[in-house]
This record gives sequence, C-alpha cells and structure tokens, in this order.
Amino acid sequence: MIIQCLRSFWIVLALWIVPMTPALAQSPVCQFRGAPDALSERPSPLDSVSIGLGGIAGKLCYGRPSARGRRIIGGEHPLSPWRMGANEPTTLHLPFAARIGEVDVEAGAYTLYALPEADAWTIVVNGNTSRWGIPISPEVRREDIGSFLVETSQSSTHVETLTFGFAGEGRSGVLTFEWERIRIQIPIVRR
Repeated sequence: MIIQCLRSFWIVLALWIVPMTPALAQSPVCQFRGAPDALSERPSPLDSVSIGLGGIAGKLCYGRPSARGRRIIGGEHPLSPWRMGANEPTTLHLPFAARIGEVDVEAGAYTLYALPEADAWTIVVNGNTSRWGIPISPEVRREDIGSFLVETSQSSTHVETLTFGFAGEGRSGVLTFEWERIRIQIPIVRR
C-alpha cells in the first residue's frame, strides 16, 4: 500500500513538473510598444543579447540608436540619466539570482540606466520595467535597487550603432557596452 502511494505520488509529481519544464527554459521576450510590423520602421531597431551563466540563459533587450554624424556621448546634450539605448528602457531578464556590478538581485527583470561622466559611469539597476525609456524621473528613480561605478575606456575604432555584447564562462561574465569610442564593461555573476 505504501509503495503504491509513493509510486502514485511520483507519477503525479512528474506529470505536474514535465509540462512546466519547457516554459521555464524559454527565453524571455523583449517588450516593445506599438505594432510588431512597425518595428522594422524604427530608426533605432530593437535588439537583444543572450546572458548565459552556469548553463542558464537570461537576456538583455535594448534599442540600438546610431550616431549618424552626431556626437552623442559628451556632446552638446548630456546624457544624464540615460536609458543606455533607445525607445523602451534597456531591460535585463535574469532567470537566476545574480550580482550586477555591485548590486545583488533575485531572479526577475530589471532596467539599467547610466549617469555618464567623463571617465566613469554610474550604472543604476532599477525595478520598473513597465515604463517608457525616458524620462528617468524622480518617480522612476524611487524604484532604484542599487548602483555601481564603472570606468570608461576608449575604443580604437568608432562604433556607429550602439552595441551590447556578452562573454561569460561558468557563473560569471561581462556585459560590454560600446558606442562611438566609449566602452564600458558590466560584470554579472550568477549567485
């Protein structure tokens, strides 16, 4: 009788868990405003980068503006605070607890924005993902989770279109931002 109950328990548990497994393995979908067919008409296309750590992948979603002959970073119009992309906020989806720079977060979705300075940027992790990218108002800032400072470096080549990349091994990696001649690196560690 006990063996039959245990066998029934494991069967029910397996039937409950197996259908959930593909949903857990799916990559998050980047959110955007407007009609899907209008995405191709945007001057700053939506893009994403896979954040793979410890065999599990998260995703960074962002808009990719181009400089188009303008001096953007450090130009006439300072970018402070800035969404680190175009259109929607730059959003990091993590299916695991992590440390972003010096900020510990649980599994979930977060937005990133920057306070650029000449030699270093403050990167802010924010909990509000259901807003437009700008303005980063006092109301938005009330949902800041934490921030950290990263040094900027100069790229040897001009990067016309804002680009994020990710390189990781095991449970740690680096999210790299490049635009014009500015490069910053944001460490991400899976906890």
